[in-house]
Amino acid sequence: IVDSLHSVGILAFGPTKSAAKLEWSKAFSKDFMNRHGIPTALSATFSTFNEALAYSKTQTLPMVIKADGLALGKGVVIAQTHEEAETTLKSFMVDEAFGESGKTVVFEEFLEGPEISIHAFCDGTVAKLFPVARDHKRAGDGNTGANTGGMGAIAPISVSAEFLKEVEEKIVIPVMRGMAAEGTPFSGILYPGLMVTKAGIRVIEFNARFGDPEAQSYMRILDSDLLDIMLDCVEGKLAEREIHWNTGYACTVVMASGGYPGKYTSGLPIKGLNTVADSSVVVFYAGTAKDGEEVITAGGRVLGVSALGATSEEAKVNAYNGVKSLQFDGMQYRSDIGASWGI
Repeated sequence: IVDSLHSVGILAFGPTKSAAKLEWSKAFSKDFMNRHGIPTALSATFSTFNEALAYSKTQTLPMVIKADGLALGKGVVIAQTHEEAETTLKSFMVDEAFGESGKTVVFEEFLEGPEISIHAFCDGTVAKLFPVARDHKRAGDGNTGANTGGMGAIAPISVSAEFLKEVEEKIVIPVMRGMAAEGTPFSGILYPGLMVTKAGIRVIEFNARFGDPEAQSYMRILDSDLLDIMLDCVEGKLAEREIHWNTGYACTVVMASGGYPGKYTSGLPIKGLNTVADSSVVVFYAGTAKDGEEVITAGGRVLGVSALGATSEEAKVNAYNGVKSLQFDGMQYRSDIGASWGI
């Protein structure tokens, strides 16, 4: 849509389709990182089922298998057995669970360590980092269960100035320079998902947009006008912009449909939306719809309950107090969002 709007002279915030390939093709993203010396997991890419299956049988466990294209946050499987790897490959490549997005797959070495979310406003040349956030991808407490689009986020988390400098110098600046050098300057939101391993920082994936639910926490603590920042990104003036953030914390807890990220039931009435009394709490609607005067569930991730606090613990307590005011049949949420907020 950015390309289409630009073609008729309308300003649009976000990357072009070619620049957004950093997100929509994991194979391209891995090649790009290797070309520009950006630290990431070792990988191999396959476009035929038989070759992918043969390769999987030679790999140690657990192994990471990713659909090349966009898959609503569900295109990554950490296979614990070779049988699970085969089932995953068949689902992606033969049964086309994600259509064209899964016809090419990327294998990655399994990495361990805390995951963090880095976001940056970009104008094609300059990038300015947000405070660091932590997303919680797994469905269950203690990072158990299936991968999801994200079950909650806290921002900021505690990191050192040296850590941020390393992220900027080894990841963000090389991305900006590399994309410009390849004729696809990146403008909009750059969101690398990182893992902090014993061997150092590694890029797990790139996104060309705000993270969800990270954006919900970020917007609660942003103290500058978002529109002004977006216009500076579009007009190449980001270097002149001072971006200010509030000194507090924001914790967002996702309330999901029972069964998510698998099969779930929609159309269930949501109770308590008018009873959240805490002024620090904002309830963001996601997978919802209107049925007359009633709000009902209409997706996997239904609500994002986001709260502010002077400390990370206060933000967490306020968010869960907000969650307690809400109810729909089968609802599920993690009880440990924000329990670990540093690295």
